[in-house]
Amino acid sequence: MDLVIQKFAMHYTEFFGDCNEKFLEDNGRCIFLLYMKPIINGTGNYYIEARTRTNRRTDLIIDYRGRQYIVELKIWRGAGYDKRGREQLADYLNAYHLKRGYFISLNFNKNKQMGVKKSYPWG
Repeated sequence: MDLVIQKFAMHYTEFFGDCNEKFLEDNGRCIFLLYMKPIINGTGNYYIEARTRTNRRTDLIIDYRGRQYIVELKIWRGAGYDKRGREQLADYLNAYHLKRGYFISLNFNKNKQMGVKKSYPWG
């Protein structure tokens, strides 16, 4: 999954790096799913806005080759919003008893830093 996220970031930046903020979070999720669908085809599945036991909705859960991945997508709206999104992902990981998840931040600022950043712990 790490490699898939890295390649997605590279291709997303290439094709959509100059989009403005009118490009909504749902559009980003659709593009990510279009990217993932041929990868998981026949060997996995995905769930959009699946509910946790506490009735919270995750953005995306991917089942692939016997493993489960949680992906949270957000539009960059500042460090505080970003922190809350990462905490939300940490809550989902706890609910599903997983140690690792993925947070995709769609940033439309002119001075953005593109690429993949690893951050632990999530909270």
